[in-house]
Amino acid sequence: MIKFLDIQKITDSFEPGLSQAIQRVVRRGWFLLGEEVAAFEKEYAKFIGTNHCIGVANGFDALRLIIRAYIELGEMQEGDEVIVAANTYIATILAISENRLKPVLVEPDINTYNLDLSLVERNITPRTRAIMVVHLYGQACWSAQLEEIAARYKLKIIEDNAQAAGAMILLQDRKYKKKGKNNLVMYRTGSLGSAAAHSFYPGKNLAALGDGGAVTTDDDELAAIIKEIANYGSSTKYFNDYKGLNSRLDEIQAAVLLIKLPRLDADNRRRREIAHYYLENIRHPEIILPDINNPELFNHRTSQEINSSGYVPCIRYLNHVWHLFVIRSPRRDKLQNYLAERGVQTLIHYPIPPHQQKAYKEWNAMSFRITEKIHTEVLSLPISQVMTDENICEVVKRVNDFE
Repeated sequence: MIKFLDIQKITDSFEPGLSQAIQRVVRRGWFLLGEEVAAFEKEYAKFIGTNHCIGVANGFDALRLIIRAYIELGEMQEGDEVIVAANTYIATILAISENRLKPVLVEPDINTYNLDLSLVERNITPRTRAIMVVHLYGQACWSAQLEEIAARYKLKIIEDNAQAAGAMILLQDRKYKKKGKNNLVMYRTGSLGSAAAHSFYPGKNLAALGDGGAVTTDDDELAAIIKEIANYGSSTKYFNDYKGLNSRLDEIQAAVLLIKLPRLDADNRRRREIAHYYLENIRHPEIILPDINNPELFNHRTSQEINSSGYVPCIRYLNHVWHLFVIRSPRRDKLQNYLAERGVQTLIHYPIPPHQQKAYKEWNAMSFRITEKIHTEVLSLPISQVMTDENICEVVKRVNDFE
């Protein structure tokens, strides 16, 4: 059996460092808001390229805390609107509605599965306060046009970076933008918008051994409020400035993430190699492969080759970290059963779109043609840094043999 994701094998690949890190925390006897969390927050902020990282309990909390903090700052209020892709995982949308804001669903691009940025402006109203971009399946969703629209309408851009840890995109250097310079710099997703949410769920590219999440931002005031709200609304014990919640990254998970973070770029590089092989060798006429809009994506240089000034003269291929390798087929269910019978485990991300869920019954009569097509056709093939070349070849053979 080729597992969709062999979490045990991935975990074993970090030993003995992983067990040693956990034992270090156990021996210290300090399990919340300690040295490991502080160290991880510092390292992850540096990795992403932001001034702040706040560790929280999970990726969903990261999203809802960002919105809640903007409400406390007076920048959003009940009934305001947030534009979001209609085909995202429901957690993205739940974070909006839980804060009593209105999600405005917008169709994705059928080729990238990310928010169709050409449709954003026509969905802006006087109540719109933010655009929530999801870097779905691990591919960066960004453009200069998006930045220009957000600036013109004074909107926040909130990134859902739960699936794209380590992805990068080439942009004009923001330090020199107003001076008419054309220097290009690679920026990581999670540093592009006003604030970003990250998930360290065990199946993610950067994974904890349980739930975990983080918020990254350059906004000092926003970061301070998020940190307080996540700790019962308190910055000083027993003194509560906000009606907060309990959402903290614990010391053991932070220690685990500190062990895994230095290898993230290399692990993502291996995922790119697998994706490249799939794209070059899956030749079934009924299979629709991911449409990669970046022709240089598969040059395998890592971010370590970015020089100390941050300038990257010709790197334009790191915008996808392949959290998922998603194909489409009009006979998706039959294909999935066929592969399962031949020892290839696959998953569907996601079988039911948010607007058709019982949780949002008020939307059930709405129609999003592209979103619905995606959800009835997508199938995720195995992809991870611990797959062998033999595994990869077997997956391709089985897909190509499908009748």
